[in-house]
Amino acid sequence: MRVRVDDSSGVEVVLPRRSAEREAAAAIRQLRPWIERRIAELERTRAQIAARGATVPYLGETLQLLPEPGRTRVHRRGDTLLVPGAEDPRAALERWYRRRAQEEVAPRLDRATALAGTHYSRLTIRGQRTRWASCSTNGAMSFNWRLLLAPAPVLDYVVWHEVCHLEVMDHSPRFWALLARRWPDYRLHSAWLRRHGGTLVL
Repeated sequence: MRVRVDDSSGVEVVLPRRSAEREAAAAIRQLRPWIERRIAELERTRAQIAARGATVPYLGETLQLLPEPGRTRVHRRGDTLLVPGAEDPRAALERWYRRRAQEEVAPRLDRATALAGTHYSRLTIRGQRTRWASCSTNGAMSFNWRLLLAPAPVLDYVVWHEVCHLEVMDHSPRFWALLARRWPDYRLHSAWLRRHGGTLVL
């Protein structure tokens, strides 16, 4: 049995095949305190996103959105993002963040692997729903463009997390000890992601 609470599906209970519906009701009763906490977290997240108004976060900076009629691509001018004015700019904003993610992540990854004495095989930028980044056994790195909505030290932490996976692929005590040597504040930034990760949306 799996119980999930999110913005898209509300409270969702997935039962094993041939389970009785009353088991879902029993699970909801049993998990009610957790479900209520999760709903409150989602409400706080929605409030934080709404409080941005016509701005977006970018690695700890706040960028003002300025719609321009006729514009199709996002362009940054100082602390202002010029965005399409005739439609919802989120699709254009996501394309801009994806391009910037390649430019922000690549030098950080190059620097971290050089310091660690390791190397990666390739870098891709994605929009994973449940992961911030990943490292394959052949050294292929994947990072979520939404990390650019977080403060810069959080992105740096995720980079170092994945670089440590080039040496230790699991999350064993050896991995965490290695990460603690390479990025001593990792607990702080990992906690930030757990608490605020839901706000990293456009």
